[in-house]
Amino acid sequence: MKVGVFGSEYQIEKQNLIKRLFEKLRSLGAEIYVDSLFYTFLTDALGYEPPMKGQITGDEFDLDVVLSIGGDGTFLRTAARVNKQDIPILGINTGRLGFLADVSNNEIEDTLEELFKNYYRIEERTLLRLHTEERTFKGYNYALNEIAILKRDTSSMITIHTSLNDEYLTSYQADGLVVATPTGSTAYSMSVNGPIILPQSNSIVLSPVAPHSLNVRPLVIPDSYTITLGVESRSRNFLIALDGHSEVFPAGIELKITKADYTTKVIKRYNHTFYQTLREKLMWGADARIK
Repeated sequence: MKVGVFGSEYQIEKQNLIKRLFEKLRSLGAEIYVDSLFYTFLTDALGYEPPMKGQITGDEFDLDVVLSIGGDGTFLRTAARVNKQDIPILGINTGRLGFLADVSNNEIEDTLEELFKNYYRIEERTLLRLHTEERTFKGYNYALNEIAILKRDTSSMITIHTSLNDEYLTSYQADGLVVATPTGSTAYSMSVNGPIILPQSNSIVLSPVAPHSLNVRPLVIPDSYTITLGVESRSRNFLIALDGHSEVFPAGIELKITKADYTTKVIKRYNHTFYQTLREKLMWGADARIK
């Protein structure tokens, strides 16, 4: 099995975990390829030479599976590198919360053994695509979590004129608007009181950020819809952020957001369900009075 390994460069304290993972891969007979930036981190910061067949230097690679070692941010960057290559991704959590990277420290060996026995399931996660005609978003214009339209720094709130399938919906006066996938419903959207959506739902959620009118609530729509946005701003510009990667755009540009024409393949253990993740990560059902 050809295994690609991508990772965060901010986890020196996790070096024992990382070494355990590589040793387990070697014992399973994996053909290991390591992302060049992660390889530099391993050799320079950790002084560790991983067992591997080669390095991954470009955005095209022939692999059977990809491992993302870090938190959800690392997973999002890994998914962007995989892009449309239809390679499933397994998230190993060395970060904090971990909704996408949900394999914990004590599960690594068992999970890798299941992986090599083909005992796992794959969830296909929807992405969003950003279309702009006057100016393109630099680089990767897809988002697995969300596309956020935001005011800049301490400027006044912005007005976001919003249409669904060319029918006018409303003009949000707010600090911003988060357009999230079901995967992203537990990320930025949730932090601005958006609803949690099951990953299998064919939906998109529009969640305003600090709206001027308190009766403006998050809205769930079918993911087949085309969302058209126009932004007014006193500062004459605003931010567009795709999974945290942001650029400044001038006001007046028309934005279109649609469902992407491909999905991200996420590897999940059979005993890992979304409901279990909600209980463990968000402490659903936990009683703070019980120590």
